[in-house]
Amino acid sequence: MVSIDGLTGLWDRLFGAQPDPPPLLVLLTAAVALVVVSTRLPWRIARNAVTIAHEGGHALAALLTGRRLRGIRLHSDTSGLTLSAGRPTGPGMILTLLAGYLAPPLVGLAGAWLLGGNRITLLLWVAVALLLAMLVMIRNVFGVLSLLVTGGIVLAVSWYASPEVQAVFAYTGVWFLLLGGVRPVLELQRLRGRGRMPESDADQLAGITPLPAFFWVTVFALVNLVTLAVGALLLAGPILTDAGLTL
Repeated sequence: MVSIDGLTGLWDRLFGAQPDPPPLLVLLTAAVALVVVSTRLPWRIARNAVTIAHEGGHALAALLTGRRLRGIRLHSDTSGLTLSAGRPTGPGMILTLLAGYLAPPLVGLAGAWLLGGNRITLLLWVAVALLLAMLVMIRNVFGVLSLLVTGGIVLAVSWYASPEVQAVFAYTGVWFLLLGGVRPVLELQRLRGRGRMPESDADQLAGITPLPAFFWVTVFALVNLVTLAVGALLLAGPILTDAGLTL
């Protein structure tokens, strides 16, 4: 049996606040995330995390709007597919299509809020819980492996790593989601311009609303840029305040 002291220690470890990270850590992790997002090979590898958040956003929106979630597939080329059943038009379908490109930076924003309260371990455990919840809806082998590997890495860091390593890992991940939400939108419009994504989320939204696909791409871009700005203020705001700068 687990002792009361053991449960108390686990509770304190999970919900307790960690020490404030050094300002240099916050800035360096932002720089690392920016390099990953901006360079070809690192982005090609790390983009799987953005795809997981993208498809998770579709799935969550489908469930919240009363659609029947049929399954999620993640592919080795970093693409994904979420299938749901319900009305092909209407608010539920619109929100489900909207959620994909908006999900990664919104997840990053939630992470920035937790980091603002120094809840680093809690952030990592919430990430593991979300990955496990998503795992039950995965319908292909690569998707299962992707979630198991990602979740295993996050769990190992949260359980075995020192507070300093946890902080580096968490801040880098949150910065990556905030910054990584912008690049897929740019890629989407570039591919659309070449006629290579006729069934994109934006084009599907154009098909069920009176608004053109470019309008929806613009919505994706504006929301993600605003989310990035707010998230950056949550993460770097204390540094600016300590430096005597006003936001």
